[in-house]
Amino acid sequence: MPVTYSVHTAESATAVFPALVRLYAVVYAEPPYAEGPEQVAGFANGLPDATRRDGFTLVVAEDGEVLVGAAYGWRLPAGRWWTRADTEPSNDLRAADKFAVMEWIVHPDRRGAGIGAELIRRLLDGRPERWATLASNPAAPARAVYQRAGWQQVGGSAMPDGTPMHLLVLPLPVAPVRRR
Repeated sequence: MPVTYSVHTAESATAVFPALVRLYAVVYAEPPYAEGPEQVAGFANGLPDATRRDGFTLVVAEDGEVLVGAAYGWRLPAGRWWTRADTEPSNDLRAADKFAVMEWIVHPDRRGAGIGAELIRRLLDGRPERWATLASNPAAPARAVYQRAGWQQVGGSAMPDGTPMHLLVLPLPVAPVRRR
């Protein structure tokens, strides 16, 4: 059965949350994360607040009834940047609206089949923001994937537990002007 993709807004995303939490638990049990039940519960508890963020969008990949990948994020308005950033972004980047990718995960058994690339393509396609941004653990294998996909490091940050993170950006295509 082919993988199917669907896009969810805040109104429809909650139906996917149980499967999303299960996928998160599998992905983040791996090194370098080694997250356990406490972190998974924190993720689950934060999902309702995530849906209230401006521009919240969730894209999921399913194989039949099984969630095999997901990516979501929200708008980071002009003037805002990552809270724990160790450096200021360029003036152009700070002054622009950005789309913050908060999670971009694929089940370990399904990696390497293009699911992650399709998730992010669908998540970012047609976005009105000028930039996409995300934070990545430099020790994670995904960090190299982001670099190969054109994401550029513009700074660093640290999680509340002290885990270092790279702050990455990707310029988004300018949406065409619609003529009447």
